[in-house]
Amino acid sequence: MIKNNQSDQENIEQLQKITKKLSRQIIEITTRAGSGHPSSSLSAIEIMVALYLGGIMNYRPDEPGWPDRDRFILSKGHAAPGLYAVLAEAGYFDPEMLLTLREIGSPLEGHPNMRVLPGVEASTGSLGQGLSIGLGHALAARVDGRDFQVYVMIGDGETNQGQVWEAAMTAAKYRVSNLTAILDYNKFQQTGSVNHVMPTLEPLVEKWMAFGWHTTEINGHVFDDIFSAIRNAQATDNRPHIIIAHTLKGHGLSPFEKDDVNRKHGKPLTEEEKAQALEELEAYSYDQKITSFEQRPNPNIEPPERRQ
Repeated sequence: MIKNNQSDQENIEQLQKITKKLSRQIIEITTRAGSGHPSSSLSAIEIMVALYLGGIMNYRPDEPGWPDRDRFILSKGHAAPGLYAVLAEAGYFDPEMLLTLREIGSPLEGHPNMRVLPGVEASTGSLGQGLSIGLGHALAARVDGRDFQVYVMIGDGETNQGQVWEAAMTAAKYRVSNLTAILDYNKFQQTGSVNHVMPTLEPLVEKWMAFGWHTTEINGHVFDDIFSAIRNAQATDNRPHIIIAHTLKGHGLSPFEKDDVNRKHGKPLTEEEKAQALEELEAYSYDQKITSFEQRPNPNIEPPERRQ
């Protein structure tokens, strides 16, 4: 639940500053490590900042196993640099540890490992499994008589996998209303655009509605949209919720945009590219952000029946 008594507008400017700070960290630590998934982290950063730092989730960094905590599961585990930056900002560990990303012996592994890092709710990265894990947490709350919320971030390419839809059917059958999935719809996956890899993934909104989910579509880089969608979900009973968040892989920064195949999926920036990205990020203004997801570039290919 959103527990913060301040208005969203009072918080959004500060959240935007934090997002830029963490975005810089994501770029810097992945370039330093020479590996990682900066573009996949940047597409999801506002959503994770809103959940952890915007008054949405209940948690205790000094008691990461607190039974009544809200849970966040990063099913698209390759976006771990973004999760690590947010967990550090939330107080789970010293931000200096971010510099050890992917080093031997560091708990900041290439994908989240719940056995070694406080605050990580599930070891993820084998795509397709996170929604099932989140469903298990949500059903456990019912069995244990607790009222915590479970949030699961899934990837758009990940949604090609059958286990996602098995979990979707099950959650709807059992009316798991304390489960909210957030689909990071950045339109690209490892081998190309999502609609090139699987042209029939769309229509996403209609599919999730047909599976019995309360469905909302937003711009995933706009905090007003994120807060509104969460409140909308909280006001709807007896159904699981999904927020389909249209995002830009790489946050629209030119070193990522220049790669029209997959927006540098799994590729850190070079030092030269890093300098360019950080310069653009510094000049970036949220006032200039595209506010309508319908205006966003959508790399579709011809529908199957029209392809030659």
